[in-house]
Amino acid sequence: MDLFSVDFWSALATIIFIDLILAGDNAIVIGLAARNLPKEQQRRAVIWGTVGAVGIRVIATLLVVQLLAVPWLNLLGGLLLIWIAYKLLVQEDAHDNIQAGNTLWQSIRTIIIADAAMGIDNVIAVAGAAHGDTLLVIIGLLISVPVVVWGSTLFIKLINRFEWIVYIGSGVLAYTAAKMITHEKSFAEYFERYPLVNWAFIIAIIVIVIGAGWLTNRSQRKKIQNLQSDK
Repeated sequence: MDLFSVDFWSALATIIFIDLILAGDNAIVIGLAARNLPKEQQRRAVIWGTVGAVGIRVIATLLVVQLLAVPWLNLLGGLLLIWIAYKLLVQEDAHDNIQAGNTLWQSIRTIIIADAAMGIDNVIAVAGAAHGDTLLVIIGLLISVPVVVWGSTLFIKLINRFEWIVYIGSGVLAYTAAKMITHEKSFAEYFERYPLVNWAFIIAIIVIVIGAGWLTNRSQRKKIQNLQSDK
């Protein structure tokens, strides 16, 4: 994509938003891994752990970008991202397995390993939003360094206060997933030929994901209310 084109900047904005909406787990991992360190070492653990994690993520995302050129992998990536978008709405906290490090190196290592294991959603989402543009991947993920280090904790507080932000984030992921599917080589020509079908498909995916998440959350809330009323 042209560096000065609307497509480039809209894709970059999408990548930054994806980094923000998926940064919550990273912030929690960082906090848990560094909690036993002296305060003067905690900041170093956060910075170097995040730098190492983002470095691995850049490499992984660039590999995924190349793999998406393989037939049917755009479709598979899009379907996986639809599931990730849904799980974002209904996910439960599960960070009990994050061990706090007692030394600076142990904490950095824990942050890098845990982030790599948990970062597949971010890798697939960013690769899909970049549409094969290596520069977009690098810029987007470099921006994620200050986002994760300084912005993610604030963003978690905003998400906890304004639940609708998560729904917007899920919608962005669903949009990216739908675009990945429509860019699959086997379907791309058809969707390009019929733009109304293309947009109808994208909107349908967004509505289905957000609707399914909302219905699941409502069902879970009703179960909790019923359990509380039975006590």
